[in-house]
Amino acid sequence: MQENPDYPTNGAAKYIGSRLKHATKLSAISKYCLHPPNKYRQTGDTLYCRNKELYLKYYIMKRDLDIRVVIIEDDETIREGYAFLIGNTAGYKIVATYSSCEDAFKKIVQDDPDVLLLDVELPGISGIEALPKLKRLIPDTHILILTVYEQEMLIFRALGNGAAGYLTKNTPPEKIVAAIHEVMDGGGPMSAHIARMVISSFKRNETTPLTRRETEILEQIATGKSRKRIADELYIDLETVKSHIKNIYHKLDVHSKADAIKAAKDNKFI
Repeated sequence: MQENPDYPTNGAAKYIGSRLKHATKLSAISKYCLHPPNKYRQTGDTLYCRNKELYLKYYIMKRDLDIRVVIIEDDETIREGYAFLIGNTAGYKIVATYSSCEDAFKKIVQDDPDVLLLDVELPGISGIEALPKLKRLIPDTHILILTVYEQEMLIFRALGNGAAGYLTKNTPPEKIVAAIHEVMDGGGPMSAHIARMVISSFKRNETTPLTRRETEILEQIATGKSRKRIADELYIDLETVKSHIKNIYHKLDVHSKADAIKAAKDNKFI
């Protein structure tokens, strides 16, 4: 049977249906579940309906009620572990998993996830860099960063690019599942350490002469990290780090790492 242009396609109804939030789907199903089945007929993967309104109601009824989750994580063991944990929890469904953002871009619109768990360090485009495109592709999906990185700049970049929450990979499994539920309820879950870091950033001396990047680098230096490690973790080259450190010394009027750290702490710049 040829597709009838007078009737909506599955894709059209799916597009509209994907704009409805979880609670709306539940209420719609309870309201419209008594429509007689002869209102609809199936032909392969395409469903035809006598009118668009009934078609959309049918789509909403058929879409499963589980929270749909997609995972982008390059480490296969971690990826499969998350998938097993979440997929075997009642009320949650793993729709797809990907090892890179490039692979996810090809199918994630069709996956139609409610929540996306996104790693930061990935082959090719990083999770932070991919956020704007992901938000364009799936604007109604809640994106949770799940990573080992705790650098302030990465956290603020992620949140600024559209992430709904930020969790570290040492987060207990049950809290990861709880975070998915929390973000579906409108929350912004964060690991305790990340939340403290965000809060402390608002308590600093607002008259600091240091830029946000300089502040972040000096904080990393204060934890004992080398210049090379700082460059690697912030995705910038070593010469850029050296240039920032030179500017820090000049602004704080110091000539050593120890003096820079002391001056910054005394003045609550870090």
